Amino acid sequence: MLKSLNILNYRNIREASLEFAPKLNCFVGLNGQGKTNVLDAIYLLSFAKSAFTTQDSLNITHGEEMAMVQGNYGEFTISCGLRKGIKKQFRKDKKDYPRLIDHIGLIPLVMISPSDQQLIDEGSDERRRFMDVVISQLDRKYLDCLTKYNALLKQRNALLKQYADAPAPPDDLLEVLEWQMVEPAEYIFHARTYFFETFEPYFAKVYAQISGSAEIPQLRYISQLQNRDLREAYVRTRQRDLILGWTSQGIHKDDLDMRLGEYPLKQVGSQGQQRTFVLAMKLAQALYIGKPILLLDDIFDRLDSERVERIVEMVQSEDFGQIFITDTDRQHLTDILKPSDTAKIFHVVNGQIA
Repeated sequence: MLKSLNILNYRNIREASLEFAPKLNCFVGLNGQGKTNVLDAIYLLSFAKSAFTTQDSLNITHGEEMAMVQGNYGEFTISCGLRKGIKKQFRKDKKDYPRLIDHIGLIPLVMISPSDQQLIDEGSDERRRFMDVVISQLDRKYLDCLTKYNALLKQRNALLKQYADAPAPPDDLLEVLEWQMVEPAEYIFHARTYFFETFEPYFAKVYAQISGSAEIPQLRYISQLQNRDLREAYVRTRQRDLILGWTSQGIHKDDLDMRLGEYPLKQVGSQGQQRTFVLAMKLAQALYIGKPILLLDDIFDRLDSERVERIVEMVQSEDFGQIFITDTDRQHLTDILKPSDTAKIFHVVNGQIA
């Protein structure tokens, strides 16, 4: 549980010291005032990076040279210092991590925001990222294998481009890389397979609660490794890959099949149905991980009032942990939240929080 948060020069928040309620924390304000930036600061402390940009310098307030975010979790304190032109400093109890990857999973977190629509609208990269974010917080070896596989994949693709027109491509070098790629790929495949076997019941239950069982959703994991041996596939497609200039086989081609009934969600789902589908995925992710910090950023748009009430009732149950919500309407939150002495409402105006 996040007990307190100190922010200095992070995006449009020049300075803030916040004490949080153990269950519900709501940030109210007009669009563009900084509500989402507070959630991003909390996200930063869990994943050692922003939810919105990979360029750390963009998170420093315009005109300033450095930024600092620090969170007190009771048993430990996490801090992140950003300075232009210098590698960010990320610490647990004033001690630097040997590798930032070692921090992932210490503070489980799920963020739900309008950008989650990319799970439907964008390519398979976004859907693989959904799997990776869930599993990596629970399985350290998975994250190590994913890092190793992606590094080897980058090397193989570079060789394919370098020798695309060569009369004698370096089969020996490619074979060495391919053999090294197989082991982490197989671990990732089996981890993703197990994840979906155990995750799907959570998803079906949450979707039924949000929609009132109005539709029947389907979510299926698709991988090339379900029907082929990866070593043989690399050899069989090597010449084609040389022509393409990239690797056509492997777990980096995995995807999720999203459907309502028998039909693709993207084609037949209304805006509300698509939003419900994605929300169910993310809320099921929170249940699957087991009471992580839950960030709900502007989730009430494009949903009817009945579905909003079901979501809010669900997340206030004992099945969920500490929650941070943003909204533009104070009265809206007052109407749908249960009266509680474990809740706080913050007002955000131009980066100032009260």
